[in-house]
Amino acid sequence: MKKYFAELIGTMVLVFMGCGSAMFLGCEAAGGHLAVALAFGLSIVAMAYVIGNISGCHINPAVSLAVLISKKMSVKDFCGYVVAQVIGAIAGAALLKMVTGFGIEDLTGGLGSNGIANAGGIGGAIVIEIILTFIFVFTILGVTSDEKKGNVAGIVIGLTLVFVHIVGIPLTGTSVNPARSIGPALFAGGEALKNVWIFVLAPLVGAAIAAVLFKVIKVKDGGK
Repeated sequence: MKKYFAELIGTMVLVFMGCGSAMFLGCEAAGGHLAVALAFGLSIVAMAYVIGNISGCHINPAVSLAVLISKKMSVKDFCGYVVAQVIGAIAGAALLKMVTGFGIEDLTGGLGSNGIANAGGIGGAIVIEIILTFIFVFTILGVTSDEKKGNVAGIVIGLTLVFVHIVGIPLTGTSVNPARSIGPALFAGGEALKNVWIFVLAPLVGAAIAAVLFKVIKVKDGGK
C-alpha cells in the first residue's frame, strides 16, 4: 500500500502544481507556456527524488502501462497504481477548485483541463497526444533501463516532460497522462469532460507503442 499511496501523493502534486501554474499564471502571458511546462517538469523531478525509491514515481497510467508491457510490474500492481493515480489527480484538482473558492481567478476557465480546439479537432488531438506520449515514455524506458543513469533519471524525465509540454500546450494543453486529464475534467465538466476520453486513449496508445518499439531495439545484456 505504501507504493500506491506514494503514487497518489505524487500525482496530486503534479496536477496541483502543473495545472495550477496554468490556472493562476496563464499560458498566454509572457513566458507563460514555458513557465507551465517547467512547473510540470519540475513536479516530476521533485517527486522522482522523493517517491522514486518507493514506487518508481510513475504518477501516470501511461507510464505504468508501458512498464506493464515491459513485464516489469504485475497486473495487480498496475491496477493499484492506476487507481491511486486517478484518485491523486482528482484530489489535486479538488484542491485547485478549493483555492478558486477564495476568489482567485482561474485564467484557463477549466482547472487547466485539456482541449481540442487548437489541435484541429479530435483527429489532430489524438495524433498529437500519441506522438508526445511516445516521446515521453520512450525516454523514460531508455533512461531507466540503465542503472548507471539512475542518479540523473529524474532530471532527464522531468526535462523531457518540459519539452513535450512546450510543443503540446498551445495545441491540446498537453496531457500525455490520463490521470492528469481526468482530475480537472471532472470538475470542469462541459467540453473538457466530453472530450476527456481522447486524453485517456491517446496517451495509452502512445505509451504502448513506445514500450513495444523499445523492446524491439533494446540492446540485450552482453550482446547486440
